[in-house]
Amino acid sequence: MAAAHQRLREALHVARDAIENEDEGGPATPARELLLYCHGFCAALSGHHRGEDTGLFPELAARHPALRPTIAKLEQDHSMIEYLLTRFDHAVRSSASRAELARHLEGISAIMESHFRYEERQLLDILATLDLDAEPRTMFGPL
Repeated sequence: MAAAHQRLREALHVARDAIENEDEGGPATPARELLLYCHGFCAALSGHHRGEDTGLFPELAARHPALRPTIAKLEQDHSMIEYLLTRFDHAVRSSASRAELARHLEGISAIMESHFRYEERQLLDILATLDLDAEPRTMFGPL
């Protein structure tokens, strides 16, 4: 989980750099490349959460019923992040200004980071004790 979160942070950094370099007068990022970076980040984060929601969380809830309230909160976070990703994707596709795109990413980044820290505090120790049969990509997404 921690490794998947780190790769997602790196994907966010790539998308953010593409936007910020344009704002700072750096080399222009062609719109097509910006769309690719941003779409890639959105798809990776959505895939990670989908894997947790459909693979990891049901397994954890079955083995550790006391975690169900924590899992419900994490799923609620996933829903909120997905909403923010959808709005960001719409902004990218509608050629929003770089400043607007940066604001979207800042909001996503803040919620994502808070979510990751909470999730890691609540689940990493338990995950270290579990013998899961599933492939990590099934549980944590394509990254």
